[in-house]
Amino acid sequence: MTSNKLTYRQSGVNISKADNFIKFISSLTKKSTKSGDFKNIGGFGAISPIPCKFRNPHIVTSTDGVGTKIEIANDLNKFDTIGIDLVAMCVNDLIVQGAKPYLFLDYISISKIDLSKLKNLLKGIVKGCNIADCKLVGGETAEMPGTYTKNKFDIAGFAVGIVDKEKILHKKIKNNDLILAVPSNGLHSNGFSLVRHVLKKKRLNFKQNNFLRKELIRPTKIYVKEVSLLVERKLINACANITGGGLVDNIKRVIPKDLGLEINLNNIKTLKIFNWLHNMGIDEKEMLKTFNCGVGFCLIVNPKNLKMVSKYFNIKYKPYVIGKITNNSKKVKLSGKINW
Repeated sequence: MTSNKLTYRQSGVNISKADNFIKFISSLTKKSTKSGDFKNIGGFGAISPIPCKFRNPHIVTSTDGVGTKIEIANDLNKFDTIGIDLVAMCVNDLIVQGAKPYLFLDYISISKIDLSKLKNLLKGIVKGCNIADCKLVGGETAEMPGTYTKNKFDIAGFAVGIVDKEKILHKKIKNNDLILAVPSNGLHSNGFSLVRHVLKKKRLNFKQNNFLRKELIRPTKIYVKEVSLLVERKLINACANITGGGLVDNIKRVIPKDLGLEINLNNIKTLKIFNWLHNMGIDEKEMLKTFNCGVGFCLIVNPKNLKMVSKYFNIKYKPYVIGKITNNSKKVKLSGKINW
């Protein structure tokens, strides 16, 4: 006899699968030394102690996603690194304020729960949190049939950092400070709508191109370890995460109104993926506005600290000078041209 009773499962929501996923997250975070003393996963709210090593603690928060890089992950059926991107996009913003990442939460919305896909997503998030030295303390997974088409999903992250008031990076920039470029790991998680537009317009199947397949899914570099050490040692006056808006717009966000900046584009060490995009027909102005072009993060330092700052980065991410701060009120001067 067939039951006429209506159920949540009939609408497309499988609570038992969601419960199994929560159990997986709980077991995954328990393996981490940064999971904390409280049982947070599966609860109504995460509890964490306030670190006592800060004399005058201030909270810094950041939230972000990974944009349409998700579509690349879907096309490649590869989901174990996109979680690293998610953590990176949030924590790399926190450290701009001088904060040390402390807590992280994720939000995943999906058309239908796919445990294999979600487990790989979470593995990436946990790995990103370990790299950033922060704790995954909770999140939300929402099964939303009818909102997303088959196999589609979205992810968002929320990070909390803490910084002593005296170490907050603001209003410390001075005339003649140097602007240092810290190399990126590739595209990071910006500009993918334009990348996908290029692929479509040029009718390119990137899944059959080994170079593009690797570059388009390569995870965002997390700069927490290096920058946190520089903040502790008071070796930087400011920094900028080079994401949407590109190099100039992001540096401008941290420059006081009475100062300006000069950048020599000749000095930028770009990467092969950006050369490829430029050769596909994207002009330099659009490249600089949309992508990091090989500069994933910028440091603003007193010239006397240049050698000391370099010691905290391995050879792949060694900072180099691309410009300086000037006393020309909010004026941006670009010289030279990127060597594509």
